[in-house]
Order: sequence, then C-alpha cells, then structure tokens
Amino acid sequence: MQLSAATALSGLCPGVADQNSELCRKLYSDPLRPQYHLLPACNWMNDPNGPIFYRGRYHMFHQYNPQAAVWGNMNWAHATSDDMIHWQHQPIALSPTPGGPDQDGVFSGSAVLDNGKPTVIYTGVQPPQTPTEATLKDGVHTWRETQCLAVAADDDLRTWKKLPQPVIATPPPGLEVTGFRDPCLWREAGRWMLIVGSGIRGKGGAILLYTSPDLRQWTYLHPLLESVPSGKTLTNPVDTGDMWECPDFFPLGNKHVLLISTMGKVRWKVGTYADQRFTPEKEGVVDWGSYYAAKTMLDRDGNRILWGWIPEARPDAELIAAGWAGMMSLPRVLSLTPRNELQTEIAPAARILRGRHIRAHGKEIERVLIHDLAAELDLQLQPKSDSFILRLHSNNQDFAVITCSSGPAGRELRIGKITAPLSGTRVHLHMFIDGSVLEIHANETTFITARIYQIPAGPLGIALEGSLEGGVLEAWQMNPISPNRLTAPLCS
Repeated sequence: MQLSAATALSGLCPGVADQNSELCRKLYSDPLRPQYHLLPACNWMNDPNGPIFYRGRYHMFHQYNPQAAVWGNMNWAHATSDDMIHWQHQPIALSPTPGGPDQDGVFSGSAVLDNGKPTVIYTGVQPPQTPTEATLKDGVHTWRETQCLAVAADDDLRTWKKLPQPVIATPPPGLEVTGFRDPCLWREAGRWMLIVGSGIRGKGGAILLYTSPDLRQWTYLHPLLESVPSGKTLTNPVDTGDMWECPDFFPLGNKHVLLISTMGKVRWKVGTYADQRFTPEKEGVVDWGSYYAAKTMLDRDGNRILWGWIPEARPDAELIAAGWAGMMSLPRVLSLTPRNELQTEIAPAARILRGRHIRAHGKEIERVLIHDLAAELDLQLQPKSDSFILRLHSNNQDFAVITCSSGPAGRELRIGKITAPLSGTRVHLHMFIDGSVLEIHANETTFITARIYQIPAGPLGIALEGSLEGGVLEAWQMNPISPNRLTAPLCS
C-alpha cells in the first residue's frame, strides 16, 4: 500500500506526524521547492550514489541527512522509479553503524550486480586512531576513510547486510594521500575493477586503480590517472584540484570517459583505455553551474545516463528555515560527438512531464507566459551579432537574465555570476525551469545549472533584447510528479 505523504515524511524526517504539521505546510507551500526534480523528502541531500536498474525498476541512492537541512550525519536515502522521472521515497537504505568503520558517515559509492545480487561498495568514515590513519583533512573534519561493502537482503533493495570490516582498509602503502573515497566499480576480463578518488601529496589529484576476483579481496595496481600539483595552499585539497573525488569511469562509443569532481565542477576526460592505463585525449566541463558529484548508470535500453547533485547557493540559515536542501538533476543521456568530445542532453524520458504546449515565432515569443515556475522552453535564435539578452521577468521584475556576449576566449553565455563558453553562430537554448532551479542546455555543447531564489509576482514572461533575425519558441507547461511538492509518497 502507499502511505500518505505526511506518513512518508515521518519515516524519513523525524517529527512529522500528520498532513497539517508545520513542516508539511512549509514544504508544500514553498514556491522555490521544485515540482518535477527528485528531492529529499525534507532535510539535506547531496551526491547520487549507486544508481542501478534492477528487476524493472530504477533505484537511486543518495547522500542524506535525516536530522537537518544542512550537511552532516550522512546516510544513503533510497528512491525508486519506473521511468527515471516519477519517484517514490523508500526507507533509508544504509545508516552509520555505531562503532563500525562507517560510524561517522556512509559516504558515496557504487552499486553492481555480483552474480545477479545487488552489491554496493561505499566509503565509510570514522575517527583515526593515529594521525597517520587520517585520509580526510578539510579544515573542518579529520577522518579515516575506508571502502566498505554491503549486499542487498531483498529484491526491493530496502535491507542491506554490511560486512563488518572494510574491504579496502588503507590507502596503498607508501602513498601520502589527500583523500581516499567514492569507489567506482566495473567488470573487466573476468575480474572486478575499482577506482578510488584521491590525491597524492606533492603530485596533485589522482585516481587509484584496484582489482579483485570477488569484490572482497582487493589488490592495488597503480594510478589510473595522475595530475600535477596546483601549487596552491588552501586547507581543503579538493578546492585546489589536488584531490579528485566522485570518479566515474565507463566505455562510451569506441572510447572511455573519466568523470571527476574537483574545484566545484564536474570535469570529463575522453580517451583511450588499454592495458589498464587511461590516456586522456579530450577534456571539458560537464556543467558550468550548480552541479557536482556526477554518477552514471545504464538505463533499461543500454543508454549511459548521467545524474548530478544540484547544490544550494544560499546560506545555511535559509536552508534550515526552508526545511530542505539539494536535489537531483534531470537525467541526461551521454554520447560522443564526431570529434570524440562528451555530449549530454536531457533524457527523452522527461517529455512525459509535458503539459500545455505553445509554439511561438518572432514577437509572439514575448506574449508567452510561464505559470507556477514549471516549464520546458526550447528556443531557437539567429542573432545578427554576438550579443543578445534574454530576460525571464514578471511585472517588470527580472527573474533571470541570460546574456550572450563576446569574451576574451570567444562567445560566452552568462546567467548571474556563471559564465560558460558558447560555440557556433546560432543560439539554441533548451531550458527547464522548476522552482528555484534552471537547467540550461545551450547549442548542444554547454550546460549551465543555475539557482534562483526569487519568487515572481505572477507568471513569467520572456523579453529578447539585441539584434535578432526572428526566433522560434516551443514551450511546455510541466506537470508535477506529486500533488503537493512532497516529491512522492513512501511505499510500504
């Protein structure tokens, strides 16, 4: 049976008792809370973990704090879907074990099928017993990171049995690492392979490669890839690029792709993988805005699907007041361009959300209205110059201003403080507005995800400024995935 939304929240958010609770009222009356992205039931979420398609359903796990709308007390929350769009919250899948290797947090990891059995390997954190055991020192926390394993005890992936001890208890001997977390797994030549996000002091970011016959006994091989030292001295090595976290590695076309998260961005590298060595040939940025900790999976049709965490961009006090923080991006399909560059687009599955449709040309575009901060916009423009401005506004107040202009390195697209390169002469903007998030796909090459914390006075209109040779807009009002902004009810 399905429980009420309030009962669902009571399982994931202690203290919520009924539909009339203060928290429930706050959540479903918050116009900044998105209506068709996967959100936490309440409180804080971050990294996608172990997304997997199993027995006809999509399972998404993610970092979750059930106690507050700020980072901390990391668990793995769990949601399921038939279509990667409509989600149902499930009970928390993995929580810290008192006295265990994950007693201070169940950090990020991956899921695989081991002889058909769903198995996850994730990073557990605990206090180091000696200073040399510490692998995470970010200026706030000092922790020992180890790689832990759990096996699903049921086909709904609700109950997991952890191994009591880590499967990888320490970094490779002789390496002074600046981090040791976020394992990624794959099968190769009859053996399991695993990479861990890391950095080597004095050498920069690194991805460490392991192999195993059974997911339990691991042998370190060598770095899959290393960087060079940044020369910067910030406390957190992730901020300087001297530690690479949240790696993902997979074949795509006739190449391999490595994703890493560092310096606030997800970066891609496309290249050749041979003899367990990776040689990058092209590289770039997945998303220039609020987007981090990306993770991929294969969908039911074998497409490579990319998920990313959309973080907040407002102070903790505002997150606590709102009662929620963070969301998952819409699913994106990955492919390679003819030049072997990584290409992403919003998955066609999102079209199921489309409601009322409008097609407008030229000046008609400025008469289109967007209601309830929930829309998909596909805009084709042919500027006469490199510069133009697109305003989303309500009652003469700007909601978002998107600017195209010439910069030192060529044409640029800007929204707020976010700037991204824009190739080509035409302009094609595919945009998804959902409460306080705006995902923009520009010219099939550039993604910007922006956070906007402004409540418009009424429907949004569109204004175009600059020298344009007409344009075409396809607009859809988007349908919510739940009736009350509570995302989806918990199943029981």
